[in-house]
Amino acid sequence: MDASLEPMRRAFLEVLLRLAMDPQRMLAAGIDLWERSLRGGVPPEPAPSAPDRRFRDPAWREQPFFDGLRRAYLTGADWLEHLVAQAPGVDPHTAHQARFYARQLTDALSPSNFPALNPEVLRAARESNGLSLLKGMEALCADLARGQGQLATRMTDRRTFRLGENLATTPGDVVHEERLFQLIQYRPTTPTVHRQPLLVVPPWINKFYILDLRPENSFVRWAVERGYTVFLISWVNPDETHADVEWEDYLVHGLIAALEAVCRATGEERVSTLGYCIGGTLLASGLAWLAAQNDSLIASATLLTTQVDFSEPGDLGAFIDAPQLERLEAHMRERGYLEGLEMMTTFNLLRAKDLVWPFVVNNYLLGREPAPSDFLAWSTDPTRMPARAHATYLRELYLHNRLVQPGALSLAGIPLDLGRVKTPLYVQACREDHIAPFRSVYRGARHFGGPVRFVLAGSGHVAGVINPPSANRYRHWVPKPRPGASPENASASIQNADVFASHPNAVASSRNADVIAPRGKTDVIASTPDASASFVDADGIASHADANAWLQDAKEHSGSWWTDWEYWQSERSGGRVPARIPGEGGLRIIEAAPGRYVRSRILPE
Repeated sequence: MDASLEPMRRAFLEVLLRLAMDPQRMLAAGIDLWERSLRGGVPPEPAPSAPDRRFRDPAWREQPFFDGLRRAYLTGADWLEHLVAQAPGVDPHTAHQARFYARQLTDALSPSNFPALNPEVLRAARESNGLSLLKGMEALCADLARGQGQLATRMTDRRTFRLGENLATTPGDVVHEERLFQLIQYRPTTPTVHRQPLLVVPPWINKFYILDLRPENSFVRWAVERGYTVFLISWVNPDETHADVEWEDYLVHGLIAALEAVCRATGEERVSTLGYCIGGTLLASGLAWLAAQNDSLIASATLLTTQVDFSEPGDLGAFIDAPQLERLEAHMRERGYLEGLEMMTTFNLLRAKDLVWPFVVNNYLLGREPAPSDFLAWSTDPTRMPARAHATYLRELYLHNRLVQPGALSLAGIPLDLGRVKTPLYVQACREDHIAPFRSVYRGARHFGGPVRFVLAGSGHVAGVINPPSANRYRHWVPKPRPGASPENASASIQNADVFASHPNAVASSRNADVIAPRGKTDVIASTPDASASFVDADGIASHADANAWLQDAKEHSGSWWTDWEYWQSERSGGRVPARIPGEGGLRIIEAAPGRYVRSRILPE
């Protein structure tokens, strides 16, 4: 058996053995399935939480054969997943794996995935005299060739999108370059800007331009238009020469080097930061690393869909255990990196019903071209992962959860303790996130020692983050105002409660009462004895033990969370100064954005 299938075999075997030891449960399950199939001649109509796009063709409901097939499949799939979930005496990790693989199995066995059982496929083949199937087989062969033997399914037409032309078009320049990253400074569009620059730390599992897609949904452009001097890290797409790169290299020679470059470019001593996904995890590590040295370089930090507590890692946890990591590490050592296509496939499997099988049906069974999509153009432009850094991330953070254990993880010889972080934090999660579940993000936010504003957005890991206010989509939830706050200033009273370090030479902000310590070493972060607890409690993190309790008490708003963040961030970004032009500060222009590093591709277009 293929070693990659061993976890599935082991999990299913454990569940079957446990069920076999409980014959009464198995008998009840068999009776339940029999009753479902006999009820009304066909299984009852299931009630999914959302329309099932696999069965959108009218024939699935209008023609008795296909209607019965659909109902039988949905009922059987629900029965199997319920049976696996109810297996007694299975350890939590194995149970999680069994549920995950049961869902993979039922998704794969959907009748919509089989040409002889899908009415839409049959109709297309009949109307085209089989040409649709021929085109599908040609597309399948082309995708196998594109992935050099691995299936690299085209999810969109990449030829529709070009970096620097209709993706990643916000004007800017690369002003600093190192082995691991290029630093982009974006050109201002306002005559004045906030004093404190904003450094964006994107994930290196993917490319940075998820934050700068088209002009109408670019977070970077939106922030620039609101008067922020935006810098962004464009990570290198590593190869075998980066095999020795460690997690701490991304910290010291990535994040910290970028922060110091921003200070040189602007002349400022403190920087606002924003990290997304694993970029946020790196930023959290950096906050703890700086806090251990009493360094106030980072003035505020935003963490988007960021996990620091991996005790509930979501479906990715199905791939994380000691035997699987040993195989993965051996595999990565052979080349010095994890291939981007393998990472992309793993993420797609987390939502196979949406990100795998629809494209199999559309491309290979119907013989159609995939629709243009900027999101999918980005997600199918994968990056590699350096072997040592990725192994450390998975083993030390995912498997052993050391980042939230004070002193358990050291980077560059410095032990980390998130509890020492007093920097004001804005922590954003997404309610339907399958990569960084919002309950896990919330749990992680409670480990920090300073003021935390936790905000929950609708939708998932990408769509919930990249949601401009102009789209008027989804919803978001924010902490309720504190008792006694008036409606006019309730938001401000919560969002502006932070007090930075008191210092003899401190300068009051022109927009709020925050006292901001100049860059340097300081042992004092909050000016009041109980500032940390009171501020955290003001936004509900300390007073709500879990995410469910917080959500029950939160206030729901329509639309994007971006405006809430902008208000919070603007109150922590100092007064206004003349706009900063790339190349006119302490760093010279190397090349125009989006730069060379992001153009390195693994898969041909």
